[in-house]
Amino acid sequence: MWLSYLQPWRYAPEKQAQSSDSQPRCVSEKWAPFVQENLLMYTKLFVAFLNRALRTDLVSPKNALMVFRVAKVFAQPNLAEMIQKGEQLFLEPELGIPHRQHRIFTAPTLTGSFLSPWPPVVTDASFKVKSHVYSLEGQDCKYTPMFGPEVRALVLRLAQLITQAKQTAKSISDQCVESPPGSSFLSWLGFSPMDTNCSYPANDLDEMGQDSVRKTDEYLEKALEYLRQIFRLSEAQLTQLTLALGTTQDENGKKQLPDCIVGEDGLILTPLGRYQIINGLRRFEIEYQGDSELQPIRSYEITCLVRALFRLSSVINHRFAGQMVALCSRNDFLGSFCRYHLTEPVLANRHLLSPVGRRQAAGQARGPRLSLRFLGSYRTLLSLLLAFFVAYLFRVGPLLCTLLLILGYVLYAMAMTVLTERSKLHQL
Repeated sequence: MWLSYLQPWRYAPEKQAQSSDSQPRCVSEKWAPFVQENLLMYTKLFVAFLNRALRTDLVSPKNALMVFRVAKVFAQPNLAEMIQKGEQLFLEPELGIPHRQHRIFTAPTLTGSFLSPWPPVVTDASFKVKSHVYSLEGQDCKYTPMFGPEVRALVLRLAQLITQAKQTAKSISDQCVESPPGSSFLSWLGFSPMDTNCSYPANDLDEMGQDSVRKTDEYLEKALEYLRQIFRLSEAQLTQLTLALGTTQDENGKKQLPDCIVGEDGLILTPLGRYQIINGLRRFEIEYQGDSELQPIRSYEITCLVRALFRLSSVINHRFAGQMVALCSRNDFLGSFCRYHLTEPVLANRHLLSPVGRRQAAGQARGPRLSLRFLGSYRTLLSLLLAFFVAYLFRVGPLLCTLLLILGYVLYAMAMTVLTERSKLHQL
């Protein structure tokens, strides 16, 4: 409704013919009095919209469309000049108009003569604009010019956020391309790596398809171009401010961490960092860095079975702790084979982003132990069921199938042990 009110020329009976090059038509000068007499509808509400847009998630297609539509309306040729002229009339000094007349102003009649006390035409237009503003805002209102430095700073911030949102949408699009639609099902079956940290995307844009990602990028690109036309922003300004805000991607092509500082107890978000997280522009890569046996039970695991296997493995680890340490201390192939199965990856290889995590990791040196938690996963049980079903089709008994599975796993574990030891030698 607001955008419709700002464009009365769209509903005027005498419509201009649309140009063949699909360019927006120029706003006629005859609408200048309407713009001046409704100045606050253009300027004050636009500033309010800017403040609101700065707190929204511009990666969302709906929000990107909203910013695009508003920018498109204000970017119509000659409209920005009319608004700027109206502000100049409001801010110019009063000539021959007593201050109290703003409260008792009545529209001038068309029967005035050269003897009437009205000032010249320019001053008369200024009087109308001021009367409109004072009647709505009061005599002591503080007017913020739409083309002043304060609003220009807000526009530059919005331009920065649009650039960030475009990068975020592009990264989400790249993730969608890298992961095919059936990848989640394949990972559940165990044929592709699975996210054990249960991390979720910061925005639901990837669930809407590539078409929505393309439209969002198009809306943001056009909105940025319209803002440049309205406020006459240069490409150098946008580039400099974008780099100053730290929106460039790192060398690995991934987004940087939210803006924060390192305190005694870990990372502390700055106001900019909070804003980046709220709008989905940046996020922390959350990883579980505690005891892998005590991490929360996942949705792909059987709760009662995981707890039972944990109790069983705890009993085995407590009963045979000395033997496990002795086996893992050997320097031969058997020792490497046991270390591959009974020890966790070195905690130092994990990405510990907080000093607190580093202090906690120092005290997390654990001895070798057996973990049976993988048997409580739906995908593990389904894989075993499929293996026994295939064996049944080939008339292979359960016992022989079990022996073949054990033999196949031993061969696989031996190969992985050799590869692991070789990789450690190359790292030295």
